[in-house]
Amino acid sequence: MRLRKKQQIEAIAKLPMTPFKEIWSSLKSNKRFMLGAIVITLLVFMTLFADFIAPFGMKAQDLNNALQRPNAIHWMGTDNLGRDVFSRVIYGGRTSLVIGLSAVSIALIVGGSLGILAGYYKGKVDIFIMRLSDVLLSIPSILLAIAIVASFGSSMFNMIVAISIGSIPIFARIIRSSVLSLTEKQFIEAAHALGSSHFRIILKHILPNVLSAIIVQSSLGIATAILSAAGLGFIGLGLEASVAEWGLMLSSGRAYIRTHTFLTIYPGLAIMITILAFNMVGDGIRDALDPKLRER
Repeated sequence: MRLRKKQQIEAIAKLPMTPFKEIWSSLKSNKRFMLGAIVITLLVFMTLFADFIAPFGMKAQDLNNALQRPNAIHWMGTDNLGRDVFSRVIYGGRTSLVIGLSAVSIALIVGGSLGILAGYYKGKVDIFIMRLSDVLLSIPSILLAIAIVASFGSSMFNMIVAISIGSIPIFARIIRSSVLSLTEKQFIEAAHALGSSHFRIILKHILPNVLSAIIVQSSLGIATAILSAAGLGFIGLGLEASVAEWGLMLSSGRAYIRTHTFLTIYPGLAIMITILAFNMVGDGIRDALDPKLRER
């Protein structure tokens, strides 16, 4: 009886892994991906429950305790208005994640749709969309974001729109290249021969096969969006001063960088660690989804 169970276990172990299990196995063995995923999970948890984790409110001021160095009460010190830096770093993570996720979502929907249309229909549609993308790519994304925010005013909505517009051509080009290679495959030709509509082919055959490119670019795009938001906040085109945002915290801490360095160190570390974590996750997903890289 035991021998039969052992043989069954060995037989199950020899079964070929499903694609999902193979990808998950590759991700689990990638230490950089796991480290990045842990950091992002902690960041998301802290931002979701910031109201319970942060010891002080985002806008709570105490001028009697302004510019205190890190201590037992204020773990990262206080700024020039007596606001707790640790609490504002946590709330700033919430702001940065909202901006990053929203900007990438808009860029993915718009840029992905344009990329699919360009790669599937080709011809004049492809030429028009790609020339429009070339125009946007010719302008540095940060300069484009500065121009939009400076024209329409500083607000979270304007920041999200400004950052997303700079990412649209990137998503469009990446997805277009994947769709172009897919349209030459035999299963797409077979779908045409069976009389499937264009909408059905795009939804059932094209979209599932470009998900890997979408996932990788989205994870990397979030890091870029967070960095762009911090850059806008640093030069004074971000949110209002009372809102916690990492770039804005860096900008306000510049005046005290010689005497109170911690005002710039902690938000700077938060930006660096978050962007590094998203890049590590993006690289890990790319390696896991690419069979050539997975074989190494």
